Amino acid sequence: MAESDWDTVTVLRKKGPTAAQAKSKQAGQNKQHSITKNTAKLDRETEELHHDRVTLEVGKVIQQGRQSKGLTQKDLATKINEKPQVIADYESGRAIPNNQVLGKIERAIGLKLRGKDIGKPIEKGPKAK
Repeated sequence: MAESDWDTVTVLRKKGPTAAQAKSKQAGQNKQHSITKNTAKLDRETEELHHDRVTLEVGKVIQQGRQSKGLTQKDLATKINEKPQVIADYESGRAIPNNQVLGKIERAIGLKLRGKDIGKPIEKGPKAK
């Protein structure tokens, strides 16, 4: 058998960060501090900003139109391919208005939900081909 020298020690060492890596790490720390300064400003702004919701007037028109057709919220939701919760949100005024959903509800209940004539029947005109 070959003789081995057990007294020899080999040390493997990782190289330290290069100058470019050290600078980028330092720059990252500075960026983080500038973000915290803007956070308070952003918090103040987000409290003031909010999404417009469906008005209660529109919610009542949806509810009255649905009931006049003898539909439950679930029936109306099924008819327009939406979840029942969507109808509940629109009727209670919690929903953020979506023109596609409003259009589907308008056609299903036959009443306008957008514009000046909210609550008036939809005029059926000739279909364009």
